[in-house]
Formats: sequence, C-alpha cells, structure tokens
Amino acid sequence: MRIGRDTLRDFSRASKLEWLETNGTGAFAMGTLAQVNTRRYHALLVASLRPPVERYALLSRVEEEVVIGGAGGRWHGLGVCQYPGVALQGCEWLEEFTSDPCATWKFLIDSGAPARVHLEKQVYLMEGRQGVVIRYRADRAIELRVRPFLAYRDYHSLGHARGDVFGGLPQIEFHHDGRFEPGADWYYNIEYLMEQERGLDFREDLYTPGVIVLDLKPGEWAPICASVTVLGCDGGGHKAAPQYQAPVVRADPFVVKRADGRPTIIAGYPWFTDWGRDTMISLPGLLVVAGRLDEARAIIEGFLAHMQRGVIPNRFPDAGEKPEYNTADATLWMFQAVRAWLKAGGDRTFLRDTFFPAAKEIIAWHRRGTWYGIGVDPEDHLLRAGDPGTQLTWMDAKLGDWVVTPRDGAAVEINALWHGALRLAAEWAEDLGDAAAADFSGEADLVRESFRVKFWNPARECLYDVIQDRGSVTKIRPNQIFAVSLPFDLLERDQQRSVVRMVERELLTPAGLRTLDRGDPEYKGRYQGSPAERDGAYHRGTVWPWLIGAFVDAYLVAFGGGAENLAYCQGLIERLERHALEGACPDSIGEIYDGDEPHAPRGCPAQAWSVAEVARAKAVIAGG
Repeated sequence: MRIGRDTLRDFSRASKLEWLETNGTGAFAMGTLAQVNTRRYHALLVASLRPPVERYALLSRVEEEVVIGGAGGRWHGLGVCQYPGVALQGCEWLEEFTSDPCATWKFLIDSGAPARVHLEKQVYLMEGRQGVVIRYRADRAIELRVRPFLAYRDYHSLGHARGDVFGGLPQIEFHHDGRFEPGADWYYNIEYLMEQERGLDFREDLYTPGVIVLDLKPGEWAPICASVTVLGCDGGGHKAAPQYQAPVVRADPFVVKRADGRPTIIAGYPWFTDWGRDTMISLPGLLVVAGRLDEARAIIEGFLAHMQRGVIPNRFPDAGEKPEYNTADATLWMFQAVRAWLKAGGDRTFLRDTFFPAAKEIIAWHRRGTWYGIGVDPEDHLLRAGDPGTQLTWMDAKLGDWVVTPRDGAAVEINALWHGALRLAAEWAEDLGDAAAADFSGEADLVRESFRVKFWNPARECLYDVIQDRGSVTKIRPNQIFAVSLPFDLLERDQQRSVVRMVERELLTPAGLRTLDRGDPEYKGRYQGSPAERDGAYHRGTVWPWLIGAFVDAYLVAFGGGAENLAYCQGLIERLERHALEGACPDSIGEIYDGDEPHAPRGCPAQAWSVAEVARAKAVIAGG
C-alpha cells in the first residue's frame, strides 16, 4: 500500500484509511493514515498479556514537534488528535504513506523554515514480544520532541483520569538515545469519531509522563522502544535504546502463537480473537495454500485438545475463561480443513492416529446428541441444532433476548457440512480399513435423500434456508450455496445450477454475497447506527466477502471448469480485490460491506476468512 500526499492531506479521507502492524502474539498496533485515532482499538501498542488474549491498550499514541534551527528556532507540530470541536491536523505535512516494510510516514516540512526538512517515521511491533518501536530519520539535524500518551485499559473499554494510572498492569519502559523531560499530566476528552458513529461511548482521557527529546542526525534512525518486557537495560524508565529488532514483514497478520507455543488464527483485527468457525474456514486459504502444513496441523491439534462432547470451541474468551461451545458448524468445518490439508500432501499418519479417531467420536456425539440441542433427527437423519433462543450458526447476531436471524432447526449449510463429514469419514474409514466405512456411507445416503426432499423449494427453484417445526424458512440467503460448493454432489446437476443462478442474481455484489435479497421486507441495506441497528443489519443484507470462495467453488461445480467459467470467476475475484483497495484497510479485506451501493466498508477492517477465502479461490481458479 502506497498513498500520496493528496489523499494524506485530505483529513476526511486519510482519517478513514487504516494501517495495521502485528507480531505473531495477538498484539497489534493500528491507526489511521492521518495519524488520528478514530477507534478505541487504535493504539501504538495493544499488548497481549496471555497470547493471543488478555489484550490491553497501553501506548495510545505519540505527538511530535519538530524544532528547526536550534534554540529559538521554528516549531512545527505533527500531532493529530480530535477534541470536542477541535482537530489537531499535523497531517498537513504528510507526503507519503507506505506499508512496506512497515507502517511508514514521510513528511515534508516547508513553511517558512530556514530549510526544508524531510522526516520519516516508522512504527512496527517487536516480533514475539510485547513492545513497539517508533523510529525517526531526517535529512538534516533537527530536534524532535515526542510526547507519549498512555491509555492502560482493556482494549474494549475507554479510560478516564484516575490516581492509579497503571491499574496493576505491567509498566511500559521507554528506551531511547535522547533525554527525558518529565511533565506528568492528563489530557481530557479525546474523541474517537468511529465510536461515535457506531453509537458507543467515544471520549476518554489519556496520561502523559512527559516528553522524549531526540536530536536527529542526518540520515540516521533514532528509535524509541516502548515495551512491557525488560530488554536488558539496567532498570526502567528512559534509558538508552537497546539493540532493537528491524521491522519484520509478516506473511499474514492472522496466524499467531498462543502462550503455550501452539499456533492459532485471529479471526480479525482489531477486536476478534481466535474463533473455531473462523479458524477452520480460514485455515485452507491462509496456511494450506501457502504450504504451511505443519502449522495447519498444529492448529487442528490445538482445537482437538479442547474438544468436549464431540464439539470444538466456538471461541476462547478474551479474559481467559473456559472455552465456549455454542457452535453447530465449527467442528464440521474442521473436516473440510483436514480434507484440504490431506489433499495438499499432509501426512496421513496424522489422519490415522489423531484425526480419524476424533472424527468417529465427533460423529457418534452428533448422532446421539450433544451441546445446545445439536443432534441427528432419527426420522429424517438431518442434523438439527438449538432452540428459538440460541444462535449456533455463523449468522449469530443476538442482542439481549432478540435473536436477529432465528436459524434453530435443520439449517441448510449445517446439513451440507454434516453430509460432507459423513462422506469424508467413510472415505477415510475405507482407506484405513475401518469397518465403520459402510455405516458412515449409508448414513450419508440417508442424509442426501432427506436433504433433496426437504430442502428443495419448488416454488423458487432453490433451497430453503432452515427446516423448522414451525415451518420452512423461504428467505433467500447465501447459506444454500454450500450445498453446491462442498464436495460429494448433495444435489442433482439441474438443482445445483438453479441454486447458483438464484444466488448470483439476488445476492452477488462486487464485495461478496449479500446475506438477504433486496426484495425481502427485512432487508437492511446499510450497516450503521446504534448497536441494535447494526446487529439488525449484520446478517439481513450486509455483504460478506468470505462467501465469494464458496460461490466460486459452486459456480465451477455447477457449470464446469472451462476457460470461460474460470475467466468469469477470476473476474469476480479481481473485482472484489479492487473494491477492497477502496476499503478501510487497503492492505487487507474487511469483514463486511453495505448491501446497498456503493457497498461501503463496515465492521472489522481486516478479517481472516475474507483474506483466506479470496486466496483459496484464486488457488482453485489457478489450478483449473
């Protein structure tokens, strides 16, 4: 990502474009290209004290002043901050932003000064450590005054002036080659305009301990290292800069390590942690396609270690509580992740010794019933889950007692996944000489028979979304696409084509698939407003890019992988990537976009399964 001065000096535009730096632990630094924090999650160091969870915003931002000409010289503020009715806009000096090799700003200070000054600033996290490096370089000797601002709060919350600044959290140590001028103070009512737009609290107070003064020498980097770990210095406070790490260009920001050393996948930045569903959907595109098979296997093993009653965790809470198991599909997506892993050359001894025994246990639990009413109906062999008050599929928005998209019963994609799990288990059993092969295959036949009868909507020539005791849900949602995209021909060819055409006609956009067709009375074309309004739109029209992967799979299944169809699918991916470049975080792909044009970016600006499914779809297309 490279952005020029015209965009950067347009505060309204630059304050909506975001950058992201990570270090493989769940910690991150994030902000806007204008350098103004607009979210509570924007900070130079959000540390993960028990990777990848227990995240705290420690160092919120810094405010710089350039002094040209020594004592009595000219001062130029580079700080950017929003206060009530006032916005400091140091972005007037910005010339360029680039994300290579890390978040880098270039300034040109030329406003009546004795000479023009080119100043460069870089921000990156220390790999595997809870620390950030902010370093500066100028083309001539100048004095740079850097004022740090501390938040010291849980990253979901906001903080206010208090006696105990650190609240029992580990204190940041600043290391540099400059001098420190103490001047502790609180700055009040900093505003985060994205939080205000989202209908949430948006003001907080930040603490500053004083100013770090750096005397920059021409062409030499001057770093400030801020860390909650001891870096080999003799004591805390403001000491000389140690040997710091150079910026590391990460293959992707989403694959991180837990405190026990096992890898996992962060669902999105800035506010998600590792979720079972997102992890299993993302794993093929992030890791298998890239040939990172050992990490993929370790992630699967890590989730299996927490499996209970045949279900892997839906998520690991931020504060380290027990895992939550409220998911009907995460475990079934794991079968598909293992299928992709084996196809890419994964060691089949893992299948024999680890996953296949777990697969048999998973199927047994699902057939007799497990968490949250997840279990097979003995009459039709379809997998049902939940009750009217629970949300167990990926369309899981719930506010208080309000279940926004009730999908209890037999959901279409859950049963497509269940059929796929049974078929895969049958294949693996046969390969391994296990007598369960015939049982799994026979059960899959029964599921397919019931599925074709009960899910087919003859009036609209597509699939019902959910089969419930109170009636079949006829809404046009994208979940039916998985009945075509997943292997093993759950539908007849003419049915496959009809489903794909319906989804293409009613749900396909340049940013992905809508979650509800525009003709539905519940359709919401904008994801904005209060939390209740946003939750009401989350799966009722909002576009999700990750669904494009399933659409590409389904299209090639239904219409064949000829050159014309491959070119069509390639065009869809290229269109989505171009649209993402106009999004909030141009180096990534966001979580969601408005259902209505121009499909503005919303939600989480960097989402793992959005990136992963685009990468996987590109690999599918390239493979013909």
